[in-house]
Amino acid sequence: MTSSDRVVSASAGFVELLDTRPETLREAAADFGGLVHSPPLGVLRPRSAAGIGDALAYAGRHGIPVAARSGGHSLYGQGQAPGGIVLDLGELNAVGPVTGDRVEVRAGALWRDVLAATLPHGLTPPVLTDYLGAGVGGVLSAGGLGGASHRHGLVADSALELEVVTGAGEHVVCSPDRHSALFHAVLAGLGQVAVIVRATLRLSPAPTRVRRYCLYYSGLDGYLSDQRLLATDRRFAHLEGQVRPVPGGWTHMIEAVAAHRGASAPDDGTLLGGLSFDSAETEDLGHAEFANRVAADEEILRTTGEWRYPHPWLNLLLPEDTAASVVTGVLADPGFQDLRENGLILLYPLLTGALRAPLFRRPRGEVVLLFALLRTAAPGTAGPMVAANRAAYEYARANGAVAYPVNALPMSPADWREHYGSRWETLAEAKGVHDPHGILGRGHGMWAPA
Repeated sequence: MTSSDRVVSASAGFVELLDTRPETLREAAADFGGLVHSPPLGVLRPRSAAGIGDALAYAGRHGIPVAARSGGHSLYGQGQAPGGIVLDLGELNAVGPVTGDRVEVRAGALWRDVLAATLPHGLTPPVLTDYLGAGVGGVLSAGGLGGASHRHGLVADSALELEVVTGAGEHVVCSPDRHSALFHAVLAGLGQVAVIVRATLRLSPAPTRVRRYCLYYSGLDGYLSDQRLLATDRRFAHLEGQVRPVPGGWTHMIEAVAAHRGASAPDDGTLLGGLSFDSAETEDLGHAEFANRVAADEEILRTTGEWRYPHPWLNLLLPEDTAASVVTGVLADPGFQDLRENGLILLYPLLTGALRAPLFRRPRGEVVLLFALLRTAAPGTAGPMVAANRAAYEYARANGAVAYPVNALPMSPADWREHYGSRWETLAEAKGVHDPHGILGRGHGMWAPA
């Protein structure tokens, strides 16, 4: 059998494995955002890098778009492949072995699976997102932010090595010292150049228990000042915060978590010293219980059916010097008044020096703030919310903000070019080398149609 015969044979086998049942296509045409519905030609469930390579090689030759899907939590069709192929990575879900301070993880595993495998060894990923039902590959491709990001950076910054298949169908193992340009184009690269198959992740010691402090502030300025102090002195292992509605305005809550690593409890006086909060609440939790704290809310929403409602979320990164005015301006917009009744607003600090993935865009300054507007829409009501997201993005961008690109936000190629700024050419070059047919990541709308 000649080389060309083997390629044809592999392609034929791959096509036979495509799932084209109507119910499968309907599921692949949906995501957590519930706003974009683009059916593919078929769904492939690969069990190896070779299976992914066959699919990408075939798709490249025929100009067929491909999207990788792990947890299915994209918000605006980013994980869909209209008229193309969805790679459902659910079969690639193995976690382990845990060796020393690292773990090998397949891209289709969920973060709750990773934590379940590492905690028996007394270890945890340094940064976890709030929701552990997301897929490993998707979070690494987006970057990944969480309450420990002020100390340890992105979830993606814990990656030590990646096994990927490029858009050209090449199977490559890459790291900071081996095929480094590809490694840095994959992490926080929004799936534009390769499909992640496996990641080797760095781990940190896990506490047994944590003490959670909820600190309440009536004023935004005092809240932001204390958030900055806590981010820069790193006295807490986990630091987040929320803006909450009260009659006639808003209140603010810092969520700060200290680890128990011995028999003695944290010293409240030391941890809370120098802060200007109005009131405080504390509770002690097991580390696993705290890490999985969103699971109970998910169960309730699945029971009521709201989990499947549209989620027109908007995530922005604000420079510190304009954060107060942007937050105040956006929350005064009538387009976001539904947040007072149905939604969650996150506002917490990050240190730009800790965010290391080169393609992860951040605003100017040492301290920036994640401003997340997390809404659930009743069916048929999400259109105006997406329009409000766009208006808020333009307003925030004019004040130095950038998008954390996990959003229900239409973006044009010109928007993306501005988003990446000086890094645009780096990404475009990597795209040309590793995905020359432009089949990957079309759901982001990053590139003008050919």
